[in-house]
Amino acid sequence: MTSPTPGRPQPVELTLLPIGGAPADGGGCGDGCGCSAGDDMYEHDPLTCGLDEDLAEILADAGLDPVLVEDIAHLAIEEDLDNGVDVTTVATIPEDAFATGDFTAREDGVVAGLHIAEAVLSVVCTDEMEVERHVADGDRIAAGQKLLTVRTRTRDLLTGERSALNILCRLSGIATATRRWADALEGTKAKVRDTRKTTPGLRALEKYAVRAGGGVNHRMSLSDAALVKDNHVIAAGGVAEAFKAVREEFPDLPIELEVDTLHQVREALDAGADLILLDNFTPAETEEAVALVAGRAVLESSGRLTLDNARAYAETGVDYLAVGALTHSSPILDIGLDLREGEERA
Repeated sequence: MTSPTPGRPQPVELTLLPIGGAPADGGGCGDGCGCSAGDDMYEHDPLTCGLDEDLAEILADAGLDPVLVEDIAHLAIEEDLDNGVDVTTVATIPEDAFATGDFTAREDGVVAGLHIAEAVLSVVCTDEMEVERHVADGDRIAAGQKLLTVRTRTRDLLTGERSALNILCRLSGIATATRRWADALEGTKAKVRDTRKTTPGLRALEKYAVRAGGGVNHRMSLSDAALVKDNHVIAAGGVAEAFKAVREEFPDLPIELEVDTLHQVREALDAGADLILLDNFTPAETEEAVALVAGRAVLESSGRLTLDNARAYAETGVDYLAVGALTHSSPILDIGLDLREGEERA
């Protein structure tokens, strides 16, 4: 082993916890986690969490794990407080003051994440919280429109405001962008769908926002389905070889093959691919691929896609348009929280 270079960071050995594995000390997950320590600690009931039971059920019905949402809510609040207190709010707001706040759209768009914002506020509220829901996730909203009204302790509302808005604005931005793509494809069979280009820790929420905006989800994780890309093909020695290796190892999983040429489309068909991803094909090349496949596999276009050419790709007959920008580049939708004046009470 060579001697360490002075002033340069040195490699360190880390004990890694496999995803889904139990902590080394056999203990629980800590405060804020809905699971219970024990042999079956990772087989939690998704409704067993600290959130309001009705809110947890709403989240579950939307395809979200309430325990995950609660964990994200705690993380957001804890990050903002950094083991301290909200010094501005504590200094300026009486401890017994209550207030009503309206989450209001500052611009037109599509809303997503209202119940998640509720969850964020609920973990910081130390008193009862009254909620009035004016719209639903997936609704088109206009600037100035009230989305959600919350009444609780003023300190708690202001402490949780930014964390709730960060998530709500982010998810609503994704839903708004997705809706633009869905509108562009309306009348064709093509659907816009997302990729795994998501914010670490927020994948489930961001993919939920895509659904709220009228899109569909690709695989949620690397274990859901196989997507054989160019590097896999190179490493395996060819399209057919890569497909065969995956099929033998995981016979029950769907397999999608990424191709760059019409010749590779033929190879993918011969191999028996369930889905074929057409990478950086032009609309004309895509039309040729659709004719060649003739319904024998599901086709997805990726690369070169913009809102301006989305319809041209959709009209070739492909099934999906893969748009990573939905989750990695969508701007937020501007939403604010406005306290009502003259309603404060002890």
